Amino acid sequence: MWNVLSGARTLAERGRVLREDLRQAPERVRTSARLSRQTGMLWSMTKPGLVELLRVLASGSQNPALIYRVHARNSPSKPALIWRGRTTSWAELDERIDRLAAGLTRRGIGRGKSIVIMMRNRQEFVELGAAAARAGAAAVSISWRSTPKELVYLANHSGALGVVTEPELMPTIDQAKGELSPAFLSNVLVVGSTAPKGTTALDTLLEEPAPKRAGPDPSLDEDAAVVIYTSGTTGKPKGAVRKFPKDTMQAAFRFINETPMRVDDVHLVTCPLYHSTAFGFMSLSAILGQTVVLMDEFKPEPFLELVDRYGVTTSAMVPTMLHRIMELPEETRRKYDTRTLRAIFSGGAPLPAPLAIEFMDAYGDVLFNFYGATETGLVTLAKPRDLREAPGTIGKAVPGNEIRLLGDDGSDVRDGEVGELYVKNSFLVAGYHKDEAATRESMREGFFSVGDLARRDVAGNYFIEGRKRDMVISGGVNVYPAEIEGVLEQHPDIAEVAVVGVPDREWGERVRAFIVKKPGAAVDEGVLKVFARERLAGPKVPRDFVFLESLPRNPTGKVLKRDLRDL
Repeated sequence: MWNVLSGARTLAERGRVLREDLRQAPERVRTSARLSRQTGMLWSMTKPGLVELLRVLASGSQNPALIYRVHARNSPSKPALIWRGRTTSWAELDERIDRLAAGLTRRGIGRGKSIVIMMRNRQEFVELGAAAARAGAAAVSISWRSTPKELVYLANHSGALGVVTEPELMPTIDQAKGELSPAFLSNVLVVGSTAPKGTTALDTLLEEPAPKRAGPDPSLDEDAAVVIYTSGTTGKPKGAVRKFPKDTMQAAFRFINETPMRVDDVHLVTCPLYHSTAFGFMSLSAILGQTVVLMDEFKPEPFLELVDRYGVTTSAMVPTMLHRIMELPEETRRKYDTRTLRAIFSGGAPLPAPLAIEFMDAYGDVLFNFYGATETGLVTLAKPRDLREAPGTIGKAVPGNEIRLLGDDGSDVRDGEVGELYVKNSFLVAGYHKDEAATRESMREGFFSVGDLARRDVAGNYFIEGRKRDMVISGGVNVYPAEIEGVLEQHPDIAEVAVVGVPDREWGERVRAFIVKKPGAAVDEGVLKVFARERLAGPKVPRDFVFLESLPRNPTGKVLKRDLRDL
């Protein structure tokens, strides 16, 4: 608390902060107590772990890297990370993070500075994110598939002073050298014990003398950050800056309390670590001291094999992954024992209602559908019962989130009506890096929007209706692609569908549906038009149906509707 008070500039401001702290104290105590009991954390604490936890709490720091130290003291020999069959304990992981943090600092990447992480899912990715936070630096996570042109933009826009990458990705950096700053090129760190000329092997940082362990430093929270660039399906990607302000941990606790997550879980990371879904749920796993298993890259059968081998209990996935699992032959899926699964969290893209039911019928009621964004954190959660009783829902607001659905005039819409979804919580990003205009455009009276349209039913369930920029206006009528997609997905011969608006001289825009058939299906445009007319009002019925082998998607599973419009 003193850390917060000391940062307040005036006596009046300090008084306000103190009063607000006292007002919220009972809720924080209840949230923390429930988490301790429900997750098993209360019973898992040892004396050394409890002492370290109390040190962190007393400091007032919200730095996420400190939780690794707590678990290193509490359960030093417990597996923290499993990657490619190699197990790293919590004590080993914490020491590696310390060494990397010291190494980054010695190379000028400390407080207020930033470094790019461009690599596939691997142990060093996890360690570097925590090491940057421990050094008070910002970790800028970008796709390992980035082109030289994209790397130049992201490196220069973020102002990063270096990059950590893999030997196989060096050609991207080599091709971009002419447009990268000398400061950036002076810190090209390559994983492994050897490195190309002009670069540094990351292992040399781990081999340097271990730094003296320092106590929690709350002032680092002001500088430490994670910068995640949005996927950039339209225009240039924007860098969402996530700081670690007061109440960050409480926001995480509130979400965990709505789930069956426990300290003894084994969490399987399937999404790319530069993606918010993987980063967010791995962070929740770290809070509880779980064991995390990393997949280099998602493939459906290896996913099932890892669940079977390690007794995986939780995972976070995008709907495309669920779809690919269900596409496996039933005899293949039955080869693996998946009874340990207790929670699969789906997000990052709309979850089709038929897919949710199909998956739960096969694997039990273990599916949770969440809504959130890089900029907002986790906002809503639909539990298995919700998905069965209100198909297509993203659930109800997670405690700590305040949601408004606003019409074009800025007023709140009524239940059942569609509005732009704005959210306010303690986990909102600090803003977009070097883009004050975009930050202002996204904010309204302290609420943040990423441009999603939604409606709420009388029971408080929310439903995503699409992106504001994707809304189709045909003959003056607002048409929401998500509604049409939800109807067409019910057809037994359709595997996937995406709906966009295309220019039309008479109507302004007309609705076009892109269809991926299930294997062996013979459905045609005529059949689908009849199917749609029986279930949709006239302006919502697609005028055109285009059949594709697959839908274009970005690496995180989002359909690239921009590409579909170009078709």
